[in-house]
Amino acid sequence: MKGESSAFKAHTAAVRSVAFCQHGHKLVTASDDKSVKVWSVHHLCFVYSLNQHTNLVRCARFSPDGRLIASCGDDRTVRLWDTSTKHCINCFTDCGGSVTFVDFNSSGTCIATSGADSSVKIWDLRTNKLIQHYQVHSAGVNSFSFHPSNNYLISGSSDRTIKIMDLLEGRLIYTLHGHKGAVITVAFSRAGGLFASGGADSQVLLWRTNFDSKSYQDVLQQHSWRSTPDPPPHLSDIHPRTPHLHHPQPGAIQISPAVADTRSTDPHVTVLGQASHSNKAPANIHPSNGFPPRQVTGSRVEGWKGGESVSLAGSAAGNWTGADSAGKGRREEEETTQTHPLEVVPDHSSSLDLMLQHIVQQLDFLTQTVSVLEERLTLTEDKMKECLFHQSQILRDMRAEGERCRTASEESDGSSVNFT
Repeated sequence: MKGESSAFKAHTAAVRSVAFCQHGHKLVTASDDKSVKVWSVHHLCFVYSLNQHTNLVRCARFSPDGRLIASCGDDRTVRLWDTSTKHCINCFTDCGGSVTFVDFNSSGTCIATSGADSSVKIWDLRTNKLIQHYQVHSAGVNSFSFHPSNNYLISGSSDRTIKIMDLLEGRLIYTLHGHKGAVITVAFSRAGGLFASGGADSQVLLWRTNFDSKSYQDVLQQHSWRSTPDPPPHLSDIHPRTPHLHHPQPGAIQISPAVADTRSTDPHVTVLGQASHSNKAPANIHPSNGFPPRQVTGSRVEGWKGGESVSLAGSAAGNWTGADSAGKGRREEEETTQTHPLEVVPDHSSSLDLMLQHIVQQLDFLTQTVSVLEERLTLTEDKMKECLFHQSQILRDMRAEGERCRTASEESDGSSVNFT
């Protein structure tokens, strides 16, 4: 307000997205005028424009090394641009609707996109292929953010929920209900220990994660219940390996949703207790395939809303309930009345564990072998296509050369006869 300012004027319609490159010397903007423009921050001037989108452009981002730009928009395409040549080097068109957001992971090897069709897709830039597709929201996805470790991704949607996906396991692990309206934007902190969300309910929620305070294997061991409906058995069910049904399972934390102080500049922060663990086995096991129903009880997520900090237990079913005495009493009654539909004779439990572990190891080996064979077949197929292309080109050249030689021979024969 009191210092100098510079206005960048090149767009002819509303600007929907601005983003700096990692070094901060370039700025990329996306606009309703169907263009993506790049600006020099040092010289305070417009540099060049990228103009192959056929509808308004909603988002544009630099890659971590600054060599690429990814953009998306209402033309249902995601375009990848080379900043040195200013050319579009790839265009992903496998989108079911308007693409609302795009971003690179921290290593720059993948990009993720979200769409109005409630999907989140991850593309590998090294193979230009779709490698993961999440359809976990019931409305359009407005924003997402990669965790700095590239192991997790959070997304915010118009269905009022925040989803946390485990990218290594390829599955949903948490559904967070805190907003009373559409979740418009989400972002991880630079270190990954926090993430924030903003919604149409005028609320900004700050959440604390435990992704970095616990080892990844410890987190996986606590994710003992599946977060998706029970499909027929498949090789992908090998990971994550769920603990034995009669091993101790983590319990849920009951929290109080009340916010005491939302106006103080220095609110008092109160962290509630740790999750209590129960030695009882889960009683609601699906009778047909032995898998638990659609629910995840996992590692602790602490949330801060307004002036009160709360400690949350992740639940893929998305239930966050208040901790009152009545709730605790009901939970204790339910635990005492639970029955175990699967009973294993204690004398044979160790042998069963060893047998199942051996089967899992064999299936794991088969899965890895199939994956390697698939990669080799793909490479062989590409090489065969390339060889066939070169072979057909050589044959065409040989035919053309033969035609030229035949024509030249006929002309020479005719001229010799005329001379005679």
